Amino acid sequence: MNATRKYLFVVLLIALFALVVAACAQPAAAPAGGEKVVEVTKVVEVTKIVEVKKEVEASSEEVIPEGSVVIDFWHAFGGGRKLLIERMVADYNYTHPGTYVRVENKGSYRDTLNAAILAAQQGNPPHIVQIFEIGSQLALDSGIFAPFEDSAGDFQPDDLIEGVANYYKFDGKFYSMPWNSSNPILYYNKDIFKAAGLDPEKPPETFEEMLDVCETITSSGAAKNCISWPLHGWFFEQWMANMGAELANNENGRAARATEVYLTGDAAKEIVTWWKEMYDKGYYAYSGKLEDWDGADAIFVSGQAAMEITSTSDVVNRQNDAAANGFELGTGYLPYPASSERMGVIVGGASMWLADGNPPEEMQAAADFITWFTNTENAIRWHKATGYFPIRKSSVAVLEGENWFEQNPAYRAAFDQLLNTKPVRATQGAVIGAFPEVRTIIEQAVEKVLAGQASVDDALAEAKAQADKAIEEYNKSVE
Repeated sequence: MNATRKYLFVVLLIALFALVVAACAQPAAAPAGGEKVVEVTKVVEVTKIVEVKKEVEASSEEVIPEGSVVIDFWHAFGGGRKLLIERMVADYNYTHPGTYVRVENKGSYRDTLNAAILAAQQGNPPHIVQIFEIGSQLALDSGIFAPFEDSAGDFQPDDLIEGVANYYKFDGKFYSMPWNSSNPILYYNKDIFKAAGLDPEKPPETFEEMLDVCETITSSGAAKNCISWPLHGWFFEQWMANMGAELANNENGRAARATEVYLTGDAAKEIVTWWKEMYDKGYYAYSGKLEDWDGADAIFVSGQAAMEITSTSDVVNRQNDAAANGFELGTGYLPYPASSERMGVIVGGASMWLADGNPPEEMQAAADFITWFTNTENAIRWHKATGYFPIRKSSVAVLEGENWFEQNPAYRAAFDQLLNTKPVRATQGAVIGAFPEVRTIIEQAVEKVLAGQASVDDALAEAKAQADKAIEEYNKSVE
C-alpha cells in the first residue's frame, strides 16, 4: 500500500469510527403523539449505585531505569482490570531489568485501535496494542503490524486451546497473540427461580424454553422482568454461530475477503423474531441504549430480572454482585433455537498486536513481554482475577489439578461451552473489514424492530443493504 493510499485508508477509518459513534448517540424516538410515558416495563431505566474509590496519583513522575529498552503497551481496560494489568507490568519490569514497559489505557476498543493507527501515521507507533476481535481485518489491512509469530521465540501455538486458536489464525499464521478471550453465557438468580416454582438447577437451554420460563417468572411476580442483555450486535453474531449460520460470505470472510453479510436468511430472521417476541411480552428488558453493558448488569443485579446474558469475563463481577445482594448465582449455556443443532460460540475479546516499524531490539523486547504476559502462570492469574478464559492448555491442566472448576462452578459452565463448540466456519467467527460499522447497523435494525418502527423482514433487508455498502466501500479503500 503506497503512502497516499495509506493516508486515505486512515482518513476513511477515522470517518467510519465517527459515523459509528454518532449513530450510537442517536436518541430513541419519542412516543407517537408526544404523550408522557409514566412506566416502561420492557425498556427499563435503571439507576446504578456504585462505590466510587479515589485513586491517588503518584506524587512523582514515572522513573525509567537508565539504559532500558522502553516498550509502550496500549490497552482498552479500565477499573479493576486496568489495575491488574498495571500490577502485572510492574512485576515484569521488576523481574526483567533492561526492559521497561509503559502501559496506558486508551479508552474503548475502537478508540485504542484508532489511536494506534493515527500514531503510526505520525511515525510514532506504540509497540503493543490490544485490538478487539472484530478489528482483526482492520489491523491486517492497516499495514502497521508485524506478524507476532515471526518475532516470538517461545510462542508454543500448540498450547493454545482450539476455540481461541481457531479465531486468531489467519492464512495459517498468528498475526497477534490471543489474550482476553470470552463468550456469552447465561447468568441466573437461583432464588428467583425458587420463588417462581422453577428448578434452580435447570436454566432454560432453548429459545422455546426461555419463553416458557419467562412466562412462569413474570406471571408469578417473582421478578418484574425475566431477562436482560445489552442490545449489542455481539449477541446476534453469537446466536448466528450457535445455529451454524455464517454471518458473511466467502466462508465468513476467511476463504476470501467478505463482500456481503447474510442478514436476510432464515437464521437472522429467527433470532430477531424471537428477540421481538421476548420484548413484546415484557420478558426482555434493556436500558434503552445501544451497547449498554452496565445497564443490563444493573437490571439483573437489582433483581428486576431473573436472568442475564453477558460475557464470561463477568463471572467474577457477577459472583461478587450475588454475594453483595444476597442471592445464589447460577450459570448456563447461551440458549439456541430448538429447531437447530447447538453448534457453540465464537471467541470474543481481544488479542495483542505487535506494531511494525520500531527498532529491532524494541520489537524483540515487545515480543518477549507479550510471551511472558500470556504464559501459563499469567494466563491462570488473569483467568482467576477476571473470568476470561485460560487460553493455554497447560493453564487448564494446572487449574484442573487444583480442582478449580469444581470449586468454582460458574467458571466451569463458561469454559465447557467453549470446549464443546464445534470447529466450523460459523463458530470460527467472521472476518470483515467494516465489522465495527456492520455491528452498529445490526444493532440499529434490532432497535427499530423492538420499537415497532419496522418489521423484521424490512429492518433486516435495510440493514443488509447498508452493511453490504459499508463493506464494499471499505474493500475499495484497501484494494
